[in-house]
Amino acid sequence: MFDSIFTTTPTAAQFFIMALAAVVSGFVYAWIMSFKIRAKKRFFMVMAIIPFMVAAVIAFVKGNIGAGVAIGGAFSLIRFRSAQGSADEIAAILIAMGSGIAFGMGYIGYGIVILLGMAVIFLILSFIPVFEHKSMAEDRMLRITIPESLEYSGAFDDTFAHYLKSWENAGVKTTGMGSMFRLSFKIQMKDPSEEKAFIDELRTKNGNLEIAVLPYTEPQNQL
Repeated sequence: MFDSIFTTTPTAAQFFIMALAAVVSGFVYAWIMSFKIRAKKRFFMVMAIIPFMVAAVIAFVKGNIGAGVAIGGAFSLIRFRSAQGSADEIAAILIAMGSGIAFGMGYIGYGIVILLGMAVIFLILSFIPVFEHKSMAEDRMLRITIPESLEYSGAFDDTFAHYLKSWENAGVKTTGMGSMFRLSFKIQMKDPSEEKAFIDELRTKNGNLEIAVLPYTEPQNQL
């Protein structure tokens, strides 16, 4: 089971055996990972077929340097047309590609072990409270809309000091045809359960205009 099924040149029967193993284990892998990765259905559909696609490329390119260079160039074009995903999504794709290489070399048993074994390990680690530190607050993005008449420099410092462990100014922009400002801050709550009280106190200072507390990300434009 753990020996390569391929001879020097894969036969049709060997190729279809590899394809069946890669596709079936790929769909099982995508199904298992769907329990812990938050992504759209299309992501899991693509992830399910990645092992077979990589395996097919490896099988056909095997020993052909020119074809290998051409395929590498094609993959680089696909990479630059793709949006960067989360750490979970990137790890899932790397696992699928790693197993695809094993399938493409004819090592069906190793491909299945890599694919499904890593999926089980991923699930187990996600349920075990390892690398989770309660003392580390989650970064959030706070956006406050204020009227242009409000001097915003230091206007919210007392409220921030009461509710926040830390805060960092992430920028200012005008909105509402220049009649308002939108302030952005990277924050960490002292106590996440006080989020509503925190927002209510901010509303008394910004004239009850829009306030948003969102998961923090690092896009090029936070505003």
